[in-house]
Amino acid sequence: MAFSRGKKFAEKYGPNAKPDILIEDKILRRIKNSELACAVAFEIAEELQVSPDAVGITADLLNVKLAKCKLGLFGHKPQKKIVQPKKSVSQDLKDSITDALVDGRLSCQSAWNIASRFKVHNMEISSVCELMQIKINKCQLGAF
Repeated sequence: MAFSRGKKFAEKYGPNAKPDILIEDKILRRIKNSELACAVAFEIAEELQVSPDAVGITADLLNVKLAKCKLGLFGHKPQKKIVQPKKSVSQDLKDSITDALVDGRLSCQSAWNIASRFKVHNMEISSVCELMQIKINKCQLGAF
């Protein structure tokens, strides 16, 4: 079952790519309004003991839109991106982010790891990145 939305997410994998049937079943049971929330995608990955990007690929092949990024970067309505620059930040947190940069960018996985280490919400890290004008890349679900 594929969902027809404006953008065809499956096209980036070629005509022979097929969704994983177990992941597909979980996605189809958990989507709302043809969208799969980031947090739900991670729950599915954990339940099935697969990588988050396997869930993201299957969602793309089903043309299911990923939504509600836990970093606040995409999929929030109505404005899509909801993260705002942090007003003040500890030097330790800034240094941890700076130390994790690769080619001037912070990976999604690194952002999550830093959030865990500092015991803060994931969006706190993206908020600091907004303040520091650092882009986050390599979405674990493959959205960006």
